[in-house]
Amino acid sequence: MGKSTDYTARQPDEFGVVRYTEEENETWAILLNRQMTAIDGRACDAFMDGLERLRFPADRIPQLDDVSRVLSDSTGWSVARVPALIPFSEFFQLLANRQFPAATFIRRRSELDYLKEPDIFHELFGHTPLLTNQHFADFTETYGRLGLAASKEERVFLARLYWFTVEFGLVDTPQGTRIYGGGILSSIGETEHALSDAPRRQTFDVMDALRTPYRIDIMQPLYYVIDSLSRLSELTRMDLMARIRDAQGMRLFDPLFPPKAATV
Repeated sequence: MGKSTDYTARQPDEFGVVRYTEEENETWAILLNRQMTAIDGRACDAFMDGLERLRFPADRIPQLDDVSRVLSDSTGWSVARVPALIPFSEFFQLLANRQFPAATFIRRRSELDYLKEPDIFHELFGHTPLLTNQHFADFTETYGRLGLAASKEERVFLARLYWFTVEFGLVDTPQGTRIYGGGILSSIGETEHALSDAPRRQTFDVMDALRTPYRIDIMQPLYYVIDSLSRLSELTRMDLMARIRDAQGMRLFDPLFPPKAATV
């Protein structure tokens, strides 16, 4: 969030509408259509219910105000237009105010399968459907409030919690293990990988998640599985900062991935 980016967010016109090019709208259509196929039978019911409520257009990038109206009616959330990257303090402030940040740019065709920074497809398709779910919405707000009050060192541990829940979380359901993390559900490769035989899947434990290293630029070798989305509400009632202070006194688990290659 504090790093540089090659993308620039689109600004709205005098009517508050962001005008996208034909190619940008076509990119949205490609991503949406293929991801809808990929998540069939893999995404959790709450995510699919959220998609049904939001009814994203199939042929163009949605306007943030349209998404916000649905979220506001569901859980009191909205979507906030932001630049491509924002400081962590602003990110936490927005979440604490029940506003989910979304940059109004979409990835280039050359980066269709993977983008290092979150674009509008990742934010809207990956995350906003579950913001219609009260458990997920309340946990995300709580996370923002904790982040605002946390030190720089504590935020490192909070980032791991966010990574293994909001971004890359799995949930047990009567139909089997399903996906709820937006980092998975907005990525065709990660969607197929997460429920395959390749990665490890472990029952979620907050202390384990706080102590697990991760890398953002690889398919995840490990996912944590919660028993239901109501587990997220339980986390909001837990003294998470006390857990973080406990985790700071313990060593991290050994990473399940090779170190990142040094750049010259």
